[in-house]
Amino acid sequence: MANVPTGHKADVVKALGCLLLVGTLLALSLSVAKFADAAELPRLTFLMVAMVGASLALLLLSVPKRGHWRLDRRIIEYALVAGLLLAMPNALGFLAVRHVGAGFVSLSFAFPILVTWLLAVLLRMESLRWDRLIGVLLGLAGGVVLALSKAEAGGGQLGWSLLILLLPVMLALGNIYRTRRWPDGVPLTYLTALVLAGAALGLLPIALGTEPGQIGELFDSSAAVGLLMVEMAIFTVLYLFFFILQRLAGPVYLSQIGTVAAVMGTAIAVLFLGESAPPNLAIAGGLVIAGTLVFQRASWRAVPSSTRPAPHQPEES
Repeated sequence: MANVPTGHKADVVKALGCLLLVGTLLALSLSVAKFADAAELPRLTFLMVAMVGASLALLLLSVPKRGHWRLDRRIIEYALVAGLLLAMPNALGFLAVRHVGAGFVSLSFAFPILVTWLLAVLLRMESLRWDRLIGVLLGLAGGVVLALSKAEAGGGQLGWSLLILLLPVMLALGNIYRTRRWPDGVPLTYLTALVLAGAALGLLPIALGTEPGQIGELFDSSAAVGLLMVEMAIFTVLYLFFFILQRLAGPVYLSQIGTVAAVMGTAIAVLFLGESAPPNLAIAGGLVIAGTLVFQRASWRAVPSSTRPAPHQPEES
């Protein structure tokens, strides 16, 4: 599996477009989750049901390719493990935010890009290139500046503070696992649907344990149903292009979505949700943009200008 778009420089442009789209949709999904939390809806149950809805939508989109569906041991393993590694960081962030503050949770989302890059180099999935390292560090610095600017006063609870440090490790492991174990010959949309189903299944015991009997609250009002439908739609598009980006560009490139989402999420909150802009927003945004441009330039220089197709093109959805 390639770690940068290969074979045609147009793939670099496609990857950049997917990166910006996925980062923006991730920020939008978090904004919808904030509305759901403000409406006092059960957070993990909301997340789980939205993933189930997105999984069903993607499965319907994949029906024309049902002749290529399969459900063997390898596919089941991939759906369950990738789904669990997708669900657990989300659940941990949702549960920890009330204990350690949004700033500390946001800070943890700035580190997966560095952890993923280090793991990819150690596993020899990617060579050590200083231009890419500079891009990674610039983007990471932007995420850290933004998170520190938004950090709440007080240190939070020590246990939760230590637990949340596992979040970037889980995200990085998920990025690496999905690339290393990607099953060949399976429609991308179908595979995405199965992973989201695995994620919802992984959330089920946690939701039942922390929010027992609250699923009915998601359907008690038109406002709650509306929020759920919006989140399902966002998840459907978000995770489809998330997996397209994973397949096209690899785990390190994909992990840039955390810093992009942090900046986009802040912009959405300031422009549309009436929140005040955090200090150093321009500095953080500038660092993220600079890091992304440096990384894109390194990716552009890494591929030839010929028009031959890439050896690992993403399958049609």
